[in-house]
Amino acid sequence: MAYSNNRRWRYKNLTVFLLGIILAVFLSRVESFHSFLLHLNNFGYLGAFIAGIFFVSTFTVATSALVLLTLAEFLSPIEIALIAGFGAVVGDLLIFHLIKDSLFDEVKFIYNKIDQKKYFRKLFYSKYFNWMLPIIGAIIIASPLPDEIGVSLMGLSKISTLKFIFISYILNSIGLFLIISASVIIKP
Repeated sequence: MAYSNNRRWRYKNLTVFLLGIILAVFLSRVESFHSFLLHLNNFGYLGAFIAGIFFVSTFTVATSALVLLTLAEFLSPIEIALIAGFGAVVGDLLIFHLIKDSLFDEVKFIYNKIDQKKYFRKLFYSKYFNWMLPIIGAIIIASPLPDEIGVSLMGLSKISTLKFIFISYILNSIGLFLIISASVIIKP
């Protein structure tokens, strides 16, 4: 284990991130967790909010989508999208703060040890790359794809937390509304 001069664990956030991925993989294989998610539709709008939180993760997006689609049988797609959008912001904020606040610094420290010639640094600090990060991230967040990559790209950019919350809510709500509405229209 690496310790800094003040006896703090240098890779604390990277470790938490990796443990979170391991936990998500484990939970995705636990039948009782899937059962819990599928029973969220019994909680109405609260279930939509919780499903929104889980909608942003690669490991829980499919089950969360099923919950939201089941809720669409009883509730308005607009209301579900707006409430699940708030839940998605909560999930995205967890990822955003982990990336923006300290995980990037830990990965940067490791990267500096590996890439002595700074090839990627030149790419990351080019004006075109900095301009494209938030746009690519926003497209991914608005899509039905899980949000981890899009949130990470936005976390690497210089976007403020307040702007991120606003963008995340709007994009997630629109994306959720389109998915739920499409399922209601397509349903026989």
